Amino acid sequence: MPVQERGQVRDSAVMPASAERPGPLRIAIVLCFVALALSLVGSAHWYIAQRLVIDPGFEGPLRTLGLAAITLLGVGAVLTPGLERWLAPPALRIVAFPFLLWMGVFWLALVALAFSDLVLGLMGASAEDVSVPRAAFVGAGVAAAAGLALRNGLRVPAVRRVEIELARWPRKLDGFRIVQISDIHIGPVLGRGFAAALTERVNALAPDLVAVTGDLVDGPVEMLRADVEPFAALRGRHGVFFVTGNHDVYSGGEPWVDRVRELGMEPLRNRRVAIGGADGFDLAGVDDHRGDWVRGSSEDLGAALAGRDPARALVLLAHDPGSFRRAAAAGVDLQLSGHTHGGQIWPFNFLVRLAVPWVAGLHRVGASQLYVSRGSGFWGPPMRLLAPAEIGEIVLRSPGGKD
Repeated sequence: MPVQERGQVRDSAVMPASAERPGPLRIAIVLCFVALALSLVGSAHWYIAQRLVIDPGFEGPLRTLGLAAITLLGVGAVLTPGLERWLAPPALRIVAFPFLLWMGVFWLALVALAFSDLVLGLMGASAEDVSVPRAAFVGAGVAAAAGLALRNGLRVPAVRRVEIELARWPRKLDGFRIVQISDIHIGPVLGRGFAAALTERVNALAPDLVAVTGDLVDGPVEMLRADVEPFAALRGRHGVFFVTGNHDVYSGGEPWVDRVRELGMEPLRNRRVAIGGADGFDLAGVDDHRGDWVRGSSEDLGAALAGRDPARALVLLAHDPGSFRRAAAAGVDLQLSGHTHGGQIWPFNFLVRLAVPWVAGLHRVGASQLYVSRGSGFWGPPMRLLAPAEIGEIVLRSPGGKD
C-alpha cells in the first residue's frame, strides 16, 4: 500500500472481501461467556447482600428494601449497555446514571468485603460476631471511595507529558508533539459539554498532530451526532487522525467512521500516511481487531505497513495494546494505544493485567516502544480511582536531540 502525503488522495478502508457475520461456533462461545459472566455477577451480588443485609440481621422493611435495592441495581447495571442502542440522550443519561454509578460502588464493595473476610479469617475472628460493625465500616469506606472516584471521573483530564526518544526519529522533527486522546466514550454519561472542554484543552497545547486512538463513543450515530460535534474544532498542524476502538465497532462501526470524517478527522484504516515530507516519518493506523466480530473491517497490520521504507521512523496508532508484540516484530518504532483505562477503578488494573500485560504508561519490546493511555473519559461507572484520566502530550526526540 503506497504511503500518502497528508492532504493527497484519501483511499478507502481496507475491507476484507470475505467479511461475514460471526459463525455459529463464535456465537456459541460468546453466549457461553455471557452466561458465565452473568453467573459470576449474580453470585457477587448475592455475596454483597449476604454481608451487608442478611448477616447484620436486618429484618422487616429494612431487609426487604436492602435486598430489593441490590437486586434492582444489579439487574439495571447488566441491562444498561443495551439502553444506549434505543434510548437517546438526555433520557439515557437520566435513566442510566444510577445503574452506572452502582457498577463502581458494587466493585468497591466487593473488594472491601472480600478483603475484610480475608483479614477476619487470618485473625481467627468470627464474621458473624462483627457483622454489624463490619457492614458499617465497609459502607462508610465504600461511600468515601466512591465519592472521590466520582469526582475524579467526571472532571476534564489533566495533561500528561511524556518524552520518548526513538533511534530513527528525524533530527529536524526533534520535539514533535503528538497529543493523544483515547477512550472518551461519549454516550451514557459524557456528552457535548465534555467534548467541548476536552477539545479546548487539546487545542491549548497547539499540537503538531492529534491522535484519537479509539472508543470515541458508546451509542449509534443517530443518537450522538450532536454530542460529538465539538470535536470538529480539534486542530493539529499536521492533522487529526483516528483509529477505531472496540466500542466504536459495537456502536455501528462504518457510520461512525463516516461521522469522524465529517468532523475533520482522518481515519487510518489499515493504512499509513507520510508526515513531514521526505525527511519526516510514517504514521500508520489499524482498525480494532474486534471488527471481525461483526460485518466490517478488522486489524490488518500487514496492509498498513506494506511497502514501507524501513529507514523511516514509524508511529502506529492501534486501540488495543495487545497488538504490540506483532507491531514490534514488524519494526514499528512507537505504538500509541488505549483500551485498558489504566484499570479505571483500583484494584481492577490487576485483573486487566491478566489479559493485557501493558496496562498504562511506557513499555518496550526490543527496539519498539509502546505508550498506553489511561484514557480521557471512562466506560461504565463514572469513576476513576488511582487511575486518573489523561490527555497525553507525547514529545518525540531524536538521539541526542533537544529543543
